[in-house]
Amino acid sequence: MSKYKLIAFDMDGTLLNSKKQISEQTLEAVNRAFDAGKEVILSTGRCVAELREYFKLIPGLRYVVCSSGAILYDVKEEKILYSNSISIELAEKILEASKKEDLMVHLLAIESIVQKKDVPQMERFGMGVYQPMYEKVTTQVDDIYAYYNEKPFEVPKLNLYHATAEGRERTRQRLAGLDLVLADAEKTSLECSATGVTKGTGLIRLCDHLGIGIDETIAVGDADNDLNILETAGLAVAVENANEHVKAVADAIVSDCDHDGCAEAIDKFLL
Repeated sequence: MSKYKLIAFDMDGTLLNSKKQISEQTLEAVNRAFDAGKEVILSTGRCVAELREYFKLIPGLRYVVCSSGAILYDVKEEKILYSNSISIELAEKILEASKKEDLMVHLLAIESIVQKKDVPQMERFGMGVYQPMYEKVTTQVDDIYAYYNEKPFEVPKLNLYHATAEGRERTRQRLAGLDLVLADAEKTSLECSATGVTKGTGLIRLCDHLGIGIDETIAVGDADNDLNILETAGLAVAVENANEHVKAVADAIVSDCDHDGCAEAIDKFLL
């Protein structure tokens, strides 16, 4: 039996295939891992509202590191074990900067909050593949700026989906110097988190909670926002469709997300 006790899967581009589904073969491998007494967790930029359908699909799932590490969530107890959010003051500055570009604002707390008029044009913001999911699970408001101004709150994660990569870079420059973690995602998205928030710090918090050594963990990912958890875990695994930054830090590479790379990681390294 492998020395590893826990495997952490990124979702989009990793555990989910290009149709945003978990294949039957990968689901069977996840269940084999649970049957062997291993811990399988999700490590994702998604918030809790965007994960509920997967909680039902994977009944053995207990813990998720979500909102890119801002929240550690206990699925069984339906409670937050740890959180680190963007302050109201910083969230207001991000929203002010966002008004200068053609983009879509996304507030991720437990719920997923977007502006109603943006959802039909998600393709223009490089997020078309997510539109069916957003239509089902998001809280859609008429004016996201007015919504936030009326009842401001600390935001675990704030995403800005730009129409162009150049627009994303301009926003990054406007936010430079603020006490934030900024990460590229998708084609033109900029993810904003509080300082100290990464998927890796979320994994460390969970290991402390479970009494598992960080060297007993495996992380699997594909994108820049997975780099920290890959560098943190005991074994870093990249799927074949991962970008070059991720492959450069990986200890091993498995098949791509459309050919059950995550099932391969479970069988080869966890079991």
